[in-house]
Parts: sequence; C-alpha cells; structure tokens
Amino acid sequence: METAELKEKLKSQIILFLNLTDLSPADIKDDEPLFGDGLGLDSIDSLELIVLLKREYGIDIKDPKEGRKVLVDVNTMVAYIQEYGKVGG
Repeated sequence: METAELKEKLKSQIILFLNLTDLSPADIKDDEPLFGDGLGLDSIDSLELIVLLKREYGIDIKDPKEGRKVLVDVNTMVAYIQEYGKVGG
C-alpha cells in the first residue's frame, strides 16, 4: 500500500475508532500532533489508538514509552505501521 493511501486509511480509522464525527480525513494534517494543541486527543484516545493498531495492523504496543513515540502524528504512525505492521492491499 502506498504511503499516501495508508495515511488516508489511517485518518479514516482514527475518525471511526475515536468517533470524531465532526472531522473528515482532510481535517487531519499528516504532521499535526495527535495530542495537546494539535488534534486534542487524550489518554483514553491513546488506548483506543493502541487497540486500532493491534486490530487493524497486528501491532501490539505494551510499553507506554513506545506508545508515546508512535502516537505522535499520522506520519509517525504510518512509518511505524509500514515497518512493523501487516498492511493489506
């Protein structure tokens, strides 16, 4: 799967998993921080994103430090998925 295609898919999944119905994938910038001043997600959302990575890409993040490094922005998540995940077509 192309990087751009994976980014769009991931953005759609983030919206779906976190029930961000007021957003569209175009509203989420690739380099926008997911937490804090960026998208404004919280610690509960981070758990949901970890579930998303496990369910959709076979990535099991157990270490919170690793999670903090991965769940930075869409670019970081996509790079991690491409390196460690199972990406279908």
